[in-house]
Amino acid sequence: MYEDLKPEDCACALLRSASRSLTRAYETALKPSGLSTSQFTLLSVIQYHKKGLAITKLAEVMNLDRTTLTRNLAPLERDGLLSIKGGEDQRTKLITIAKRGSGRLKIATPLWQAVQGGLIEKLGPKKWARVEALLADLSKAVA
Repeated sequence: MYEDLKPEDCACALLRSASRSLTRAYETALKPSGLSTSQFTLLSVIQYHKKGLAITKLAEVMNLDRTTLTRNLAPLERDGLLSIKGGEDQRTKLITIAKRGSGRLKIATPLWQAVQGGLIEKLGPKKWARVEALLADLSKAVA
């Protein structure tokens, strides 16, 4: 049944190609803010949870393992964009956004919105909604 599939039909290859194209667009747009796309996403998620977020919960939300997440958080903490402190018990680390991080997001957010809005405009809202739904379904299917 699947013998006639070509290598270029590979879901992983297609998604990685799309991801590289999207990443280039977002990285170029975010450059004036000094944030990478992944840093912007991390800071945005942390800011959204105003009371802070445990590292374990952030890793779950971002679909990252704790080691990778910790490595990605280190430069943001070093640069004073976020704070990592002990939580309710010694095993929990709570991440909150720092004033400097909020300031950086104020610069980055309109840049991100321009790319995101342009993408939705090019695809159209209905097609964009289908893309979001398909990506969510794909993530669940391989989980």
